[in-house]
Amino acid sequence: MSRRSTVLLLSQLNVAKVLNVFALGASFCLSRILRRAYHAGAPMSISIEPTTSCNLRCPECPSGLRAFTRPTGMLTLPAFQKILQSQNKALAAITFYFQGEPFLNPELLTMVREASIRKIFTTTSTNGHYLHDQAARAIVESGLHRLIVSVDGTTQEVYSQYRIGGSLEKVLEGIRKVLKWKTETKSSFPEVILQFIVFKQNEHQIDEVLKLGNDLGVEEVRLKTAQVYDYEKGNQLIPENEKYARYLKTSQGSWKLKNRMSNHCWRMWQGCVFTWDGKVLPCCFDKDADNQLGSIEELSFKKIWKGKAYRNFRQAILSGRDQIEICKNCTEGGKVWI
Repeated sequence: MSRRSTVLLLSQLNVAKVLNVFALGASFCLSRILRRAYHAGAPMSISIEPTTSCNLRCPECPSGLRAFTRPTGMLTLPAFQKILQSQNKALAAITFYFQGEPFLNPELLTMVREASIRKIFTTTSTNGHYLHDQAARAIVESGLHRLIVSVDGTTQEVYSQYRIGGSLEKVLEGIRKVLKWKTETKSSFPEVILQFIVFKQNEHQIDEVLKLGNDLGVEEVRLKTAQVYDYEKGNQLIPENEKYARYLKTSQGSWKLKNRMSNHCWRMWQGCVFTWDGKVLPCCFDKDADNQLGSIEELSFKKIWKGKAYRNFRQAILSGRDQIEICKNCTEGGKVWI
């Protein structure tokens, strides 16, 4: 997070939010020491899924592959309001992204506006194909604090190897429109982050994407390591430069995660994920919602957050994280951003 975003986030903290962070941190540390799941506090940040739909066909994405076993749908405004109302005043941040392309949801910016009015720091991540002029102005006026745009190549040939069905020029033009409206409205936000996921086919363009970001005038270019499936036997997307990979080749010729599989996870204490249809998930690695901890259509969020299923999942993390399927390709304890 940039200095400007950090300052803004801190400026929106109140006594309830600060005390909640301490409660979460203390219970997490106690749980690690005693190896038993104790939990105090409410979520400090949550992720909300505007939709599971996507316009692209990215090969390592369930949305792009149309590979979900769970239903595809759109988060409605009443459903979002129900989620928002289920949180207390300790909630500090919302990420409007899980799976799918957020801007396919026509009510996304209305949701962002409602969260921003409550002094909640807001972020979304997009493939950038819906940033036309009217949308770009609406984004700036919505109060969105951070806009992450994926640009995984500096030429169409390289970009489209992963962003299948995408147009690099359309994405870049959309970024320019958002920046134009920031200038015209004299707004400091959203911070526009150009995200470059490093793959084998684009790692030679890292210097070029840094220059591209500077030429566009975005606040930051962020290099992100790529998550790939079936990495144990290698994958053609893994970068050759080990610095940019989440995975390491062993002396036996197989591949493994670089980070150590420690039996703890801060995510299980500080926040959660809401699917478009109100299911509560432990984290963003549970892409197909295999570990549902409850539904706010059936229970209050407080009962889910403090309930037996959540408590058991946290305890399972502390007892043997390597036994939980969604944790086996997780970056906890490792590097996501380079």
